[in-house]
Parts: sequence; structure tokens; C-alpha cells
Amino acid sequence: MARFDIVGQLGSLRRYARSLTRDGSDAEDLVHDALVRAYERRATFRSGGNLRAWLLAIVHNIFIDRMRSRRSEAARIEQAGLVADQSMPASQDHSVRLSQVREAFLSLPEEQRSALHLVAIEGLSYQQAADVIGIPLGTLMSRIGRARAALREMEEGTAPKARPHLRIVGDDQ
Repeated sequence: MARFDIVGQLGSLRRYARSLTRDGSDAEDLVHDALVRAYERRATFRSGGNLRAWLLAIVHNIFIDRMRSRRSEAARIEQAGLVADQSMPASQDHSVRLSQVREAFLSLPEEQRSALHLVAIEGLSYQQAADVIGIPLGTLMSRIGRARAALREMEEGTAPKARPHLRIVGDDQ
């Protein structure tokens, strides 16, 4: 199969690729990709055709495809940059507030926190939440009411200071 002598064309392919890319490493990558494509499409080469011209056309087409792809990617990145510039990061106040709400929620007793979570965050109905926890509907509603009241108190700053649940009784009685 002497008519398909690609090795003899490598010098021309490398020179042309180097001329297009202006970079030795990019030129080698371009030649490699062109040889892979030529091998994959060797059946399309017309017998008696100019192999050198066919291979150089493949190099050229791959180079053009890469340039278009890079321009398209650059345009997408530029657009993403414009969108990113238009959005503003959350202010520090918002971040602090969110942290305070999270702390308040997490400081609720487990039974109140789980009930409120199922209804307020997961969007379950009261009955569904009661079924999930395995408690009567009235108990769930009471827990949610106490949780909301506790959060309101924390919000208004009227929450009672944390008190120990146990009182220490001295020996002097």
C-alpha cells in the first residue's frame, strides 16, 4: 500500500501545522489529530489523488475547527463573566442573619426541630409530618407552635437566658 505513505508527508504536515499554530507543541498536537482523522477516514481518500494535499487539508480543517471552538468558548466565558458581574454576592448582614436563624433553629429541642423541619422545610402537611414522626396530630401542632414561639422570642430578644434544667440543692438544708 505504497500510495498511502503518510510517513513521507510528516515534514510537510509539521511545517504547515507550525505555520498555523506558531507553537511547536500545538503543531505536534495538530499533526497527531490530523493523522488520526486521516486514518479514520482513509476510505474517503480517492485512489490516484494527491495524498499530500488531502493531509494538508485535514490539518487545515482541524485547525479551523479548533479556532472556532476557542472563539466560541471565549464568547461563552465572556458572557458568563458579564452575568457574574451583574450578580452581587450576599451582603455580610445577610450571611450573619442566616447564621443566626440557623443557630436559633438548631437550638430548638429535637422534637420541636424535627416537627418544624418536616412542615416548614420539607413541605409535608401536618398529618403527613405526624405520621412520619409517629405522634398524634395535636401533639405535632403543639410542638410546631412551641417551636415557632421560641423562634419569635429569640428574634425579639426576649428569649429567656439558658437555665440549667437541674437545680443544685445544697447540703445546708
